Amino acid sequence: MQEFDIVVIGGGPGGYVAAIRGAQLSAKVALVEKNKVGGTCLNRGCIPTKVLYASAKALAAVRSAGDFGVSVKDIAFDIAKAVARKNEVVEKLVGGVRQLLKGNGVEVFEGEAFLENAGQVRITRQDGLKGTIIARKIILATGSEPAMIPAFNIDRKNIITSTEMLDLQAVPKTLLIIGGGVMGCEFASIFAEFGSKITIVELLPTILSTEDKQVSRVILKSFKEKGVDVLTEVSVQSVQDTGNGVKTTLADGREFVTEKVMVSIGRSFNSQGLGLEALGVKTEKGRIVVNENMETNVSGVYAAGDVIGGMLLAHIASNEGIVAVNNALGKDARMDYSIVPAGIFTDPEIASVGLREKDAKEKGMEVAIGRFPYAASGKALCMAEEEGFVQILSDPGTDKVLGCSIVGAHATDLIQEVAIAMKAGAKTKDIADTIHAHPTLPELVMEAAEDVHGMAIHKIGRKK
Repeated sequence: MQEFDIVVIGGGPGGYVAAIRGAQLSAKVALVEKNKVGGTCLNRGCIPTKVLYASAKALAAVRSAGDFGVSVKDIAFDIAKAVARKNEVVEKLVGGVRQLLKGNGVEVFEGEAFLENAGQVRITRQDGLKGTIIARKIILATGSEPAMIPAFNIDRKNIITSTEMLDLQAVPKTLLIIGGGVMGCEFASIFAEFGSKITIVELLPTILSTEDKQVSRVILKSFKEKGVDVLTEVSVQSVQDTGNGVKTTLADGREFVTEKVMVSIGRSFNSQGLGLEALGVKTEKGRIVVNENMETNVSGVYAAGDVIGGMLLAHIASNEGIVAVNNALGKDARMDYSIVPAGIFTDPEIASVGLREKDAKEKGMEVAIGRFPYAASGKALCMAEEEGFVQILSDPGTDKVLGCSIVGAHATDLIQEVAIAMKAGAKTKDIADTIHAHPTLPELVMEAAEDVHGMAIHKIGRKK
């Protein structure tokens, strides 16, 4: 029986990063994965959606080329080619992860893992063969999947999840999306550009409810321009494939018949079938419970990524995996969730880090706020990307940056400047006093920081 210092179960961004870091720290590491390494993010989430997003942006650029003096005729879109390119990008990156694991000496086992005890992992391969390996420490990073809600009759053909959306070979003429969260709005942006007539149904009072209202308003405006209908504060009563389209009935009696329905409500945690109950590992509603060291209630068994719940982000999973493997090897590492940049790939993009304005109000916190619009940015106007704004929050007493929200072109890239500033304990004046190249989009961040003190040059505002 092979023996390892650490056995990582699950090869997504939490698992494979933990495995590689463990090997870098001179541990003998094994990784068990039942499907492809890279997990949901690389195979069915972050990466494939961004490839299709890039196709949508390219299509939008071609359609608006005339505004830039470029003549384009006979514009056509082939989703099959876009999906093929998506598959090529995914396979290239999956291959890259395999090479990284091999190059770092991580032994990869393909199959399903089962914890026989806290020190033994049984692996069942796809051909049915079984084997057992010994593990001094175990890290569970088995991820999550789209929630399969029985009431919606998901058949993966016409009533589908985000997974099936990624492999459509024809653009649906009509598409109803149940759920106006991140995934629902991202797919709405993409497929509206591809040519689908889209309706979003959301139970809450607004789409993208985690974001500030000013941010969601920009996206609502964009959706209106693209012909996307958004229905809020309404629930879905039933979804049924009639054979001549999918009929969705809302609680208020309204009915819609569309070619496809995408269900984008929640995730289910992949904690079943691992032997956790017999081992005594504590779970709550499917998620594995861990402490700040990423250790479960069973000594020597750790968990990271989506399967522990919380913020279901690939970069969070990777950091949790690194914390878990450090502690498994006797170090003292703790997870800090106070500074986590997050991106939403709608059109325009959304990004945030730290405190949002609505959160500050809910907590009764006094904050200083600076805002600067894309419409006042020379670079944004050059790019014809004038929709959106940057908003920075700071502590009125110390001037330290508390958070930032950005909606606009390349928001997901720009947010990192603020994240680094927060990590360094910087003040808004530190950002404002740092020379920013002109003309660039990062100047938006600088001017928002200046506006905290009413000193933005390219915005008429209050005087200090």
